[in-house]
Amino acid sequence: MTPSIILLLIFTYFGILFFISYTVSKNDSGNDVFFTANKNSKWYLVAFGMIGTALSGVTFISVPGEVGSPNGEQFKYFQFIIGNAIGFIIVAKLLLPLYYRMNLTSIYSYIEQRMGFYSYRTAASIFLISRTISSAFRLYLVVIVLQRYVFDYYNIPFAATVLISLLLIFSYTYKGGLKTIIITDTLQTFFLVASVFMTIYFICNSLDLSMVGAFEEVKNSNYSKIFFFDDFMGSKFHFVKQILGGMFVTIAMVGLDQDLMQKNLSCKNIGEAQKNMFSFTTIFVIINIFFLSVGALLYIFAAKNNIQIPLDLATNKPRTDLLFPEIALHHLATIPAVVFLLGLIAATFATTDSALTALTTSFCVDFLGMDKVENSQKKNLVMTRHLVHFGFSALIFLVILVFNTINDSSVVGMIFKVASYTYGPLLGLYAFGLFMKSKKVNDKLVPFICVLSPALTLLINENAATLLGGYVFDNELIILNTILTFIGLWLTSKNVAEEYNF
Repeated sequence: MTPSIILLLIFTYFGILFFISYTVSKNDSGNDVFFTANKNSKWYLVAFGMIGTALSGVTFISVPGEVGSPNGEQFKYFQFIIGNAIGFIIVAKLLLPLYYRMNLTSIYSYIEQRMGFYSYRTAASIFLISRTISSAFRLYLVVIVLQRYVFDYYNIPFAATVLISLLLIFSYTYKGGLKTIIITDTLQTFFLVASVFMTIYFICNSLDLSMVGAFEEVKNSNYSKIFFFDDFMGSKFHFVKQILGGMFVTIAMVGLDQDLMQKNLSCKNIGEAQKNMFSFTTIFVIINIFFLSVGALLYIFAAKNNIQIPLDLATNKPRTDLLFPEIALHHLATIPAVVFLLGLIAATFATTDSALTALTTSFCVDFLGMDKVENSQKKNLVMTRHLVHFGFSALIFLVILVFNTINDSSVVGMIFKVASYTYGPLLGLYAFGLFMKSKKVNDKLVPFICVLSPALTLLINENAATLLGGYVFDNELIILNTILTFIGLWLTSKNVAEEYNF
């Protein structure tokens, strides 16, 4: 598949997104549409569209790649997915009712009412930092693929590839915001899901395997081990660590994340929002089983065709993230390659466009107060929102360039590692607010506690072998961070006469 065909496919794809954006926003591009989609979204569209947002290009490339990682990861990621599913249910039953009861536009407004101004700004800042970094990581992964297989052919530098990608995303989201995202993410999720099943079909066809035969091949391979119960102290793969890590990372990165919660809050009522979450959870688990299966089939295909894992051009080390694009674009026919590209682009841009909208919403509401009655009649609010939207696009651009100079590991691992540090204090804030209703925090000390907790977490993690008898942390590190934040808030709080009812 030539770079010219790939480039034509990309611009055709974005042409469809531009058309949807224009159609959706031509009659109304105000702030209510951008922030909440006028609270009129259909739950089934939100549920389906959230699949693309939650999965991203990281799941599309890194998860299949890690199945055959030299670390012996196999299907261990499914343990994490089980934890995710538990986390989604907790979010639906505990956090969504709170958000709907308080009629929130930004979910961090809860912290303002429960703890105070400084706590509120701290929570919103944590989200802005965390989501900017994670969105940059996700987009970075896809840009690497586009750079290697398309733009290097035209001698276009990496920075220009990133800039083009972000400008395309900005141009179809800055007017319609959430209302546009609900529709475009539905389309993009369709491409993502279709590409997973079609990729399995094409690989099976290339291996002369039926679907039943493929199942048996994967089951009997060296890639299909799911549950790891050995060496609790020293192994990152242990079942308990993966379940707890998946559960708490999900509560933080979904339930306390303006991006995914903003979509849920666009539903008409709590009943539809919960119906959306339960449907989404079921589809999410099933799709990830197929992603892991794709990974096993890719390594089986590579072994039978003597295909090596591509090397990172910067470090000259094998990079499992690139095995899927290498096989899809260089070793399968044109149609499978097109299917792969559509799935990859859909997965990643569904995540980035959604994140840009959420970042813009959080800053406009939490820092500029655009949802407050006294500010609703101010002039140029829409123009201000456009500038904020552009500003976050520029910030993600810079973060990707920085990350490109320092990254030497799998992006999927990096995202969750960063989340353990950045989302931990946010989880601690909400846990304290929900379960310590007779306590009032020292509002002005909260920012310092939320900086100190990740620092202590890093210190403990770096010295865990000495301090904890050889214990090795994985994603459950977020629990330690949360506990340290909670303890800091408790030590600096005081009792109040009446309990908080929210």
